[in-house]
Amino acid sequence: MQVGLSRVRWGGVWRNQDFLKLWAGETVSLFGSQVTTLALPLTAVQSFAATPAQMGILSAARFLPFLLLTLVAGVWVDVYRRRPILVGANLGRAFVLALVPLGAVMGWLRMWHLYAVAFGVGALTVLFDLAYQSYVPSLVEREELVEANSKLQTSASAAEVGGPALGGLLVEWLSAPVAVAADALSFLVSAVLLGAIGRPEPRMDAPAQRVPLFRQIGEGLRITFSNPYLRSLAGEAATYNFFETAILALFTLYATRELGLSPAQLGTVMGTGAVGALLGALVAERAARVLGLGRAILASMALACVAPLLIPLVRGPLPVVIALLVAAFFVNGIGLAMSNVHVVSLRQAVTAPHLLGRMNASYRFFVYGAIPLGSLFGGLLGEHLGVRSALLVGAGGLCAALLWVVSSPVPRLRRLPEQA
Repeated sequence: MQVGLSRVRWGGVWRNQDFLKLWAGETVSLFGSQVTTLALPLTAVQSFAATPAQMGILSAARFLPFLLLTLVAGVWVDVYRRRPILVGANLGRAFVLALVPLGAVMGWLRMWHLYAVAFGVGALTVLFDLAYQSYVPSLVEREELVEANSKLQTSASAAEVGGPALGGLLVEWLSAPVAVAADALSFLVSAVLLGAIGRPEPRMDAPAQRVPLFRQIGEGLRITFSNPYLRSLAGEAATYNFFETAILALFTLYATRELGLSPAQLGTVMGTGAVGALLGALVAERAARVLGLGRAILASMALACVAPLLIPLVRGPLPVVIALLVAAFFVNGIGLAMSNVHVVSLRQAVTAPHLLGRMNASYRFFVYGAIPLGSLFGGLLGEHLGVRSALLVGAGGLCAALLWVVSSPVPRLRRLPEQA
């Protein structure tokens, strides 16, 4: 039995005050996070003249918690109520980030402090993201999941469009370390809004707390890879991330050295991906109504996977090259945002509420684990084949990611299925 689209109350989440508080809080913090994405590395460059190796460590510190903590955090999210975790994670991120401007003003800020801040924020982000995706289904009706996730994805895309510009202005006006304070403030605002949500959250079953940790982790892995929908989505996402990261590892070198783009032109090209993502998030809900959920997922993934084929194939005068690259990033952004909306909704729909944290943790561990491997693969391939040839291999790998979904039951879905 499936949820009929004829019964979906499109626009219903606008009447859900608790969801609106979650959405507003997440939107504010997403814009703040974009400021830190720019300001924290600039603090390292401007304040400590960081070397390339130090910048690499700073970036790694941010993503290392996704590999170290995700599976354990997924168990916690299924054992404890999620809203207090969300509020606590945001308060924690506000405190950790506030140490950067405080240290800069007081004169004791050092490079290793930035490593610690990046790791701390990354660890709390792991906890927040898992609780956040698991909490949404308890705030909205089942038939409103696509609409709710579409709005949340719209905010994420809008933050990617406007956040870096806001961050640049704040860095120029206030200095990079002090600009980080804007992100700390955004997490405080988000925590207040989350704390104001009035809908009671059911207590998690006490017996789950007595199950050994590794058994609970195994249960999350089992539900992810035994369910045909989740298995195919995880396989596609991991394959996509692997080859996309391989492409991105080489793209800056390719665009500047082989294509002759200036830094400003490069920024413009890459920024169009966020604009496309904003559009994709806005049309995702309608695409599911017109095409059916499964076809909408497949079509959006096809856009995201096929568009990067343009990148290694561009030729001609610089204006033509820029136009083709803009088209590639824009279409890729549309497809990526659309698929994210539907994939998150499908994952939430087929998973029992008490398993959402562990499912999300297992899924993200597998999907995010492909990112560092893809970077290494792209670099090695570029060394041996040349940059353009390596990009072509990466683009072909993205297209191959579609096979996970084409050969699965996902394309046959008309609407969200019932829980497994």
